[in-house]
Amino acid sequence: MAERKAGKGATPKKAAKPAAKKTDGEAVALAKIAAMPEPYRAMGERLHALILRSAPVLQPTTWYGMPAYAKDGKVVCFFRADKYMTFGLTDKANLTLDEGALHQLRG
Repeated sequence: MAERKAGKGATPKKAAKPAAKKTDGEAVALAKIAAMPEPYRAMGERLHALILRSAPVLQPTTWYGMPAYAKDGKVVCFFRADKYMTFGLTDKANLTLDEGALHQLRG
């Protein structure tokens, strides 16, 4: 009986991991944005806020060293700043629009 109680106590720790992972991913993505030269840093900060506000289901992360946003562990969009600021969508992005929807960014 005591073993069962100990096993039940371990479950909340596992439930807390996804929130910590999202926070860690966001911290790493924000660090990458902060390392960008101006004016790309300001654009990156605005893009980050826009993406999280428009598609809150997406989780910030990094992908090949670039700030990226994933749904269910699959990266759907990213951006980088080299000579130019580049925003990209991966093959995992769902680009199908719902009928009647004017603007969408879905993961």
